[in-house]
Amino acid sequence: MSYLLDTHTFIWGQAGDPRLGPGATEILIDPSAPVYLSVASAWEMSIKAAQGRLDVPDDLGAILDESGFDVLGIDLRHTAEVRRLPPHHGDPFDRMLVAQARVEGLALVTSDPAMAAYDVEVIDARL
Repeated sequence: MSYLLDTHTFIWGQAGDPRLGPGATEILIDPSAPVYLSVASAWEMSIKAAQGRLDVPDDLGAILDESGFDVLGIDLRHTAEVRRLPPHHGDPFDRMLVAQARVEGLALVTSDPAMAAYDVEVIDARL
């Protein structure tokens, strides 16, 4: 199975946050598990950093290289899928993550219960 991290899941993992459950932690540290971070999450973190709401290191690319996570770009298939999603969630970044998970066949690792309303495999980041 391959995984797409919700933005907060990535942040929790990097910070050693106790809200990240043992199952999600295992996904993050398993070198054989393909784990992706979306460009949408990097974009979201940059916006929050510019607003002073989040401290994001300048070397995010190096952190991703060290983690072994792959970067998932946004392409036209993903944007078309966003258009087809029902309006369960209003956050555009989360909607993009759902679309990417659906198009790419990835399980979404998140603690956001609204994500489960979509036709996408969700793994609770708190478990």
